[in-house]
Amino acid sequence: MSTPQSSSIEENEIILGTGMGPLRFGATMDEVRTLVGEPEEIEESDDDDDFEHQAWNYHEEDYLLSLYFDREDDFRLSCIETDNPNMRLFGEAIYGLNLDQVKAIMARHNQPTPEVETMEEGAVRLSYEKSMIDLYFEEGELQFVNFGVFINDDMEVQWPK
Repeated sequence: MSTPQSSSIEENEIILGTGMGPLRFGATMDEVRTLVGEPEEIEESDDDDDFEHQAWNYHEEDYLLSLYFDREDDFRLSCIETDNPNMRLFGEAIYGLNLDQVKAIMARHNQPTPEVETMEEGAVRLSYEKSMIDLYFEEGELQFVNFGVFINDDMEVQWPK
């Protein structure tokens, strides 16, 4: 019999293209509400945004969780952004790691060469376009991630099975 993993690990595990913990891309707003409750704040996209969406923000004790629902996808969960210090990727804790450490984890899991961009305010964004994940570093340490449902070469959303 295998030992069950601590629920906090599963809860904070980022699964590329699928979601995070119990949150699965493709979930309806009602399903998300059942899983994580009412958001503290709901942001509507601006009129000049290309994609009309809602962002549900949850202000937890030591982190922020933002869930994105696009009108184009019938307002199903399509993107997650978090600075959760317990987040994990491929089973490894990644919060606070430096750029090279994160690149090494990604490389070990067959993630192709990322794009690296230095933002105006000095933050660095590490992007893996095929895997739909952006990792943001401030002062050399990973601070938050933004990841979404996979999209194929024909720009079709690939909802997890």
